Amino acid sequence: MRMNHRIAACARRQFLQAGTLGLFGGLAAARSLSADIGSGSKPGTDIHAALNPKPAKNCILVYLLGGPPHLDMWDPKPAAPAETRGPFETIGTAVPGTFFSEHLPRMAGQAKRLAVLRSFSYPNSDHPFMIYHTLTGRVSPTPLGANTVLPPSPSDDPHMGSVVARFKHASPHVPAYVAIPEVCVRMSPLPVSGGGRAGFLGPRYEPLAINDDPRQPLPLLNLPDGISSERFGHRNNLLAILDGRSPRSFKADAYGVTRESAVQLTGAAAGGGLFDLASEPPSLCESYGRHRFGQSLLLARRLVERGVSFVGVHFNYMSKCDGWDLHSNNHASLKDELLPMLDQGLSSLLDDLAQRGMLDETLVVTMGEFGRTPKINANAGRDHWGPCGSIMFAGGGVRAGTVIGASDKTGAYPTTSPVSPADVVASIYHGLGLDPETLMHDNLGRPLPLSTGRAIEGLF
Repeated sequence: MRMNHRIAACARRQFLQAGTLGLFGGLAAARSLSADIGSGSKPGTDIHAALNPKPAKNCILVYLLGGPPHLDMWDPKPAAPAETRGPFETIGTAVPGTFFSEHLPRMAGQAKRLAVLRSFSYPNSDHPFMIYHTLTGRVSPTPLGANTVLPPSPSDDPHMGSVVARFKHASPHVPAYVAIPEVCVRMSPLPVSGGGRAGFLGPRYEPLAINDDPRQPLPLLNLPDGISSERFGHRNNLLAILDGRSPRSFKADAYGVTRESAVQLTGAAAGGGLFDLASEPPSLCESYGRHRFGQSLLLARRLVERGVSFVGVHFNYMSKCDGWDLHSNNHASLKDELLPMLDQGLSSLLDDLAQRGMLDETLVVTMGEFGRTPKINANAGRDHWGPCGSIMFAGGGVRAGTVIGASDKTGAYPTTSPVSPADVVASIYHGLGLDPETLMHDNLGRPLPLSTGRAIEGLF
């Protein structure tokens, strides 16, 4: 299935519909974690301490929609035939004996911070099926065959971010899970089934969806024209007085929590709001890259720094090529746009987190729904390939400077330590201090573990 029809960024109306739902749902989640459908451990308990004594506080998922080509990135095969190897050279990394593509030089320099999985595998190569499977850890209960794109449903399994919102997030003043943007495949302008929403966990665990370009002021998240942060603060204090309460005691009730959250989101807080990239140093913005992807990663760092537990950068917006679904012009697209953009943005994210003392407490995961074929096709592209792919982990207590698993001489199948989508999801939960066996309940009341997989051996 080719994703070769370019879909423009979601319109402002979509943002108002999906983003507002996520805003109030995500903030409500922080206030109601122990109250509804999912029964299990409440935030603040330490029953998982024996499983992960130093869990990460938050997670940034960098999801490369379309299927990133592992042989041209994290798992090159310099000794393979040309039709497999491709035209790229292989370069050494900061870890002796580990090699990346020549077009990831900055990430090669970051290798001592990374754990690279080279044996990600599942016998399905269809976009909707594998998007659902990799983001939820479960196979969709609705058959998803080739070209089947369904809208989100209340019966869907929840995205990882929604599970984290339900079982980990505890701050009442910031959203638990932010999607930059929601998951949209290129043949449909709408979010897809299992593509980033809360499913049976309910609307209070939906993401705050940032479907607009973060390089521009975001609708609903900025103060009105002519209203400064100082003036807004005075208004907020006056409102508290008119309510007959002081600002301090006002925060204690539910309505006060909602109002305080609105203050945080509109930019009235000290140092700018959650989404105010204009308050970041210009040199730092430049280091990430002025492209939409780089600024999305900068926004992700800003969000986790301020208490957001899970940020999903579900990225599929390119200016020069048709995203990561590289059925044609694979190597030209990678060289001219995709890999330089990824190399710059991702390496800057890791440096930024490390310089702020946040890398050890932030789990960063870079993946797509599958890998791509070992053999280059007649259109100079690589097609879908579920049997083998690569995933990059960093921060959050991962065993850095390691390679987990291996693929065969053409990168077609794992030769050691095959890892399923459910195992990846279980590993992310484990890294965040959540026991994958903790039970949640679907909308029929049936108990389900957070994940049916197992944490990847040697990752933490």
